[in-house]
Amino acid sequence: MAYDRAITVFSPDGRLFQVEYARVAVTRGTTTAGIKFEDGTVLMADKNIASRLMEPESIEKIFKIDEHVGCATSGLVADARVLVDYARIVAQINKVTYDEKISVDLLVKKICDYKQNYTQYGGVRPFGTALLVGGWDDTGPHLFETDPSGALVSYKAGSIGAGRNTVLEMFEDKYVDDISLDDAILLGLEGLQKSKEDKLDVAMIEIGYARKGEIFHMLDRDEATKYLDKLES
Repeated sequence: MAYDRAITVFSPDGRLFQVEYARVAVTRGTTTAGIKFEDGTVLMADKNIASRLMEPESIEKIFKIDEHVGCATSGLVADARVLVDYARIVAQINKVTYDEKISVDLLVKKICDYKQNYTQYGGVRPFGTALLVGGWDDTGPHLFETDPSGALVSYKAGSIGAGRNTVLEMFEDKYVDDISLDDAILLGLEGLQKSKEDKLDVAMIEIGYARKGEIFHMLDRDEATKYLDKLES
């Protein structure tokens, strides 16, 4: 039992229990999905509003980091907000220093280095959140998943949160390379729908995409409603 008291203590079989507990916090979060399409990446998240008294607009699951990149979160939203603020600073420092947008893979590595720092010092805890970072740069569209340990993996289509396994199974069957933006959004919404028991509500989902040559765009309620109607039909 003593091995889970501090982040700096390894168990005899080489595990860091506090990091594993942080991963569990992510699996208890709402379902989030990301898909690479022909010239960009789309991100979407289920807000899972617990009470009709809550204002859906007050809950953010998808954040714009820079003009060409955004992220979706699952787990502790307050932790995610700190990481997003850090990522925005890193992106702006790169722009001021080199007069160009930061590449997506470098940005993700910087975020993961920051997260990894919180797994090796006493008196701190790991970030209890995972990020799906999607964007485009000179090398094409990118989608990365980061976890509380600071590890990163690149995906063509990925998911984090409570319904991760369900969504990934569906993506395995239905994802195709060079999918269009519309089809990618519909595929992602279908995955979110399969991961929950009740029907998707437009007030409870967020959708954003980064497309080559365009600024990261968040869909408004009317745009999201059109895609939900297509999904139902």
